[in-house]
Amino acid sequence: MNRELTRKVNTLFGVGEDRAKKLGKLGIFTIFDLISYFPRDYEDRTRIKTISELVPDEMVCVEGIVSSVPKRKVIRKGLEISTVRVVDEGGGMEMVFFNQKYATAGLKLGERYVFYGKTVLNGHRMEMHSPEYERKSDNVKTGRIVPIYPLTAGITRNMMAAYIRGALGKTLDLLIDPIPEEYRYEYNLAHQVFSYRNIHYPENGTLLEAARNRMIFEELLVFAMGLGLLKKRRAPIEGIKMEKVSLSPFLDKLPFKLTGAQSRAIENGIEDMCKGIPMNRLVQGDVGSGKTMVAAALAFFAAQNKYQTALMAPTEILATQHFETLSPIFESLGLKCELLIGSTTAANKRKIKARLDSGEIDIAIGTHALISDDVTFSNLGLVITDEQHRFGVGQRATLMSKGKNPHLLVMSATPIPRTLALILYGDLDVSIIDELPPGRKEVKTVAINDEKRKTAYSFMAGEIQKGRQIYIVCPLVEENDELELKSAKQYAEKLGREVFPNVKVAFLHGKMKSREKEEIMSAFSANEIQILVSTTVIEVGVNVPNATVMAVENAERFGLSQLHQLRGRVGRGSEQSYCILFSNHTGEVARARMKALCATNDGFKISEEDLKLRGPGDFFGTKQHGVPNLRIADLAHDLVTLQKAQKVAFDILKKDPTLEMPEHTELADRVKLLFKEEEYGDIFN
Repeated sequence: MNRELTRKVNTLFGVGEDRAKKLGKLGIFTIFDLISYFPRDYEDRTRIKTISELVPDEMVCVEGIVSSVPKRKVIRKGLEISTVRVVDEGGGMEMVFFNQKYATAGLKLGERYVFYGKTVLNGHRMEMHSPEYERKSDNVKTGRIVPIYPLTAGITRNMMAAYIRGALGKTLDLLIDPIPEEYRYEYNLAHQVFSYRNIHYPENGTLLEAARNRMIFEELLVFAMGLGLLKKRRAPIEGIKMEKVSLSPFLDKLPFKLTGAQSRAIENGIEDMCKGIPMNRLVQGDVGSGKTMVAAALAFFAAQNKYQTALMAPTEILATQHFETLSPIFESLGLKCELLIGSTTAANKRKIKARLDSGEIDIAIGTHALISDDVTFSNLGLVITDEQHRFGVGQRATLMSKGKNPHLLVMSATPIPRTLALILYGDLDVSIIDELPPGRKEVKTVAINDEKRKTAYSFMAGEIQKGRQIYIVCPLVEENDELELKSAKQYAEKLGREVFPNVKVAFLHGKMKSREKEEIMSAFSANEIQILVSTTVIEVGVNVPNATVMAVENAERFGLSQLHQLRGRVGRGSEQSYCILFSNHTGEVARARMKALCATNDGFKISEEDLKLRGPGDFFGTKQHGVPNLRIADLAHDLVTLQKAQKVAFDILKKDPTLEMPEHTELADRVKLLFKEEEYGDIFN
């Protein structure tokens, strides 16, 4: 990639250190990041109407001459309006600006401008409120299709457009097309320079579609290439060959019978572990489907073969829960099980590490503490990671390096459609647990608006009187959105003050330090807190059986699969549990989402429905699932394109397995950019 494209964004004219930091919040650090920051939407401003043609409540362009000097008046404290009259051949109208003191400063009496905004009928007069405007000859804000970019505090729409225009002007001629010419022709793809120009500044809808199609294909080709290289890491290497032994002693200790799906996943794992090459298996199952018992069975199997197991969970709470659940079973079978987490005392850490090194411990359960440099295993044969999307490939590799090509089992409670799972986890074999244990009560789900809020609060109070606990989740668009964070905190305080005055209410958010979050969750687990209000997704896997209500504010702002994950935080005990979805949104898609969630508790059905209903964006939520963050492609909607891109990636890797040929240099650079080394290791090794 040309060095100009990799320069820091603050080297661009008009972007200082402060604005560079703000752009960094949007994932823009280099010039290439900037030109690859694609619009989330477009406004068609090519249509210009005369004033006589206008109808109320439409976004439209009007061309006219300023026929009056701008007037400004204060209506009341905090409300000041500026007005100017504009005329054309068919009539006249007022342009009205609210609390924009200098908005009319650029308007000169008698000169012609193009205005873009929303028309409003005020009595019998047509107005346009706070329009954008420019001289007709400028043709930047009007007379064309205008891109709409996601923004952050301190970066305005005009700033972003100016930065991108400046960057494109300097770099378009430096771009090297990563897609080999033969495939561009085969799949009828536009050239890269054309596509960058028309995705940011399309001349018409047809050219925009051609540009988007090309850029989506390019991104998915790079994505597929990275997956292919990850898969190549699985080239057969000598691993631990275990011998088949009976699981009866383990199964006899369980107070329940395994489901058919659990048994099949265990059989898959045992077959893998007896092949003599390292197992790489994903166990994917819905909340409560029993993935942990699959992991425990394989840990027992490894121990019977005289090998140690390391089970790594993303949080201390989850690791502790696994330990409390599994250690009694293992201890009753004569196996030694220990917990190693950050808060383990220094003295205990030393003892545990010594016993791991000597081989006295059969199963170690812990957090990132397991991958510390001074942790060594005597004979590590099986590595298990829970909620695998929470760990980078590098962390997983570090734990694997503590054994000699040990077997790997990764677990995920995020049901996604089978085809998508096989594509995304191309470097793993997939076992799907699609049955729930018998007798488990389904969570009852209702979607309500604010009219029934008091009734819902009364119901929650009744559950608390029974000794139960409640989660309330508030959406947060960005973790750095201070206004929403403040609003959620105020909401939590109001609940504790006015709605549930005799109940302990706590507030949890993503900006808290890990230790603080752990303390709050521990207090909630111990029923020292009855209502937990959170701005973040409650930790996946956290098990508080006493919690029977999950209430979600502004539920329409979550994806279906996210809502299903939240619902999975309740229904974990013997009591009937409930999920209450608060939403005043009346849109068709929002209603369909709520209806789908109320109709079923099957995570796989919900994930399929999510693919049909959701809008553009990351199917998995923000950067959560070990999948690189895609800028324009949509893994759900663009599945057919992904399959085509995979075919091209396979062809290229067959000819050039490490992308060393000169014609693939740019493609290799793009793969490195998408699959960052700190997350995935060196993808070419």
